[in-house]
Amino acid sequence: MPGTRPGMTKERWTKTMNQPASAYFMQERHEPTEAHTLSVLVQNEPGVLARVIGLFSGRGYNIESLTVSETENQKHLSRITIVTTGTPMVIEQIKHQLDRMVTLTGRSIERELAMVKLRGTGEHRVEALRLAEAFRARVIDATTESFVFEITGNSGKINQFIDLMRPLGLVEVSRTGVAAIGRGPEGM
Repeated sequence: MPGTRPGMTKERWTKTMNQPASAYFMQERHEPTEAHTLSVLVQNEPGVLARVIGLFSGRGYNIESLTVSETENQKHLSRITIVTTGTPMVIEQIKHQLDRMVTLTGRSIERELAMVKLRGTGEHRVEALRLAEAFRARVIDATTESFVFEITGNSGKINQFIDLMRPLGLVEVSRTGVAAIGRGPEGM
């Protein structure tokens, strides 16, 4: 067979050629996966976002959340905040690949905004309002049969709020994705 190594059988060649190229289909490992937030500063020019995101799709890495916005108009800089999951080894690979392309920021503070719509009356309505107050969620729209809450915080807090609202009549959720900014006194 063309391109095969000496001693490779047809069955082994077929099996090798049919292996997916994605990082998700690598050998099954039992290493714990972790979510990691990457805050990337880029020159605000056409094609930069496509190159950064192409790094993830080209290697089969998943993006859990993606937020992009211009941060300093005078300097033409944008911040791309990416939340991804993987083993510590995969996260390090992603960081090394990104570091070749763009500037990664250090430790950061992360926040996300979500709007959560509920339908309900009676006790469910009262309980939803009580929980919203405990989570410091604001009512941004209300009718006699529904509420829309706005909640800001880390992703864990928002996930917990949504989980508690499910049995109370959760209808819809809209999330912004994670935004991050570096800790400490230094700027970009």
